[in-house]
Amino acid sequence: MFDFLDYYPYLLPVIIFFGRICDVTLGTLRIIFVSKGERYKAPFIGFFEVFIWILIISQIFSRANDLLAYISYAAGYASGNYVGILLENRIAYGIVLCRIYTRENGSDLVRILHGQRFGVTMTRGQGSVDEVDIIETVIDRKQMKTLEKTLTDFDPHIFYVVEDVRTKRNGIFPKRKTILERWRIGK
Repeated sequence: MFDFLDYYPYLLPVIIFFGRICDVTLGTLRIIFVSKGERYKAPFIGFFEVFIWILIISQIFSRANDLLAYISYAAGYASGNYVGILLENRIAYGIVLCRIYTRENGSDLVRILHGQRFGVTMTRGQGSVDEVDIIETVIDRKQMKTLEKTLTDFDPHIFYVVEDVRTKRNGIFPKRKTILERWRIGK
């Protein structure tokens, strides 16, 4: 399969480097899907991750005999971790719980969030300094930037924490747009 490397041995470190980037990036995504309980996506990605890894490691064992190939392997691994994290942040897969603490009037924030079609729950609490309103909302991670902007516009000193959620059920959630809605006739 890689017989061309006999004629162009200088390509081996390049193939090793980019192969490792691909397999480590896929490994990062697979771990994310496993942690979210995606039992069909994780094995599918895992198949390609291991397939690429086997191809690369076989070339290491059969052809790599210089330090540059080994450095390419390590650099590809490190770069793959970086690319995997960037990709994971970009796709923002999953659901999060955002717990918001504010000394401002929480009812006003609830109205704003309802206007943006977020489902929210508010309670009162005693903070370390003063009484606070505690607002909780469960949203898709893709909506987090919109929520953060709304929160900082409402109260520049607002405090909030974000936690991953594995599943959600029986709440008020906006309908998800599907890829087919773009081409739906009569929209």
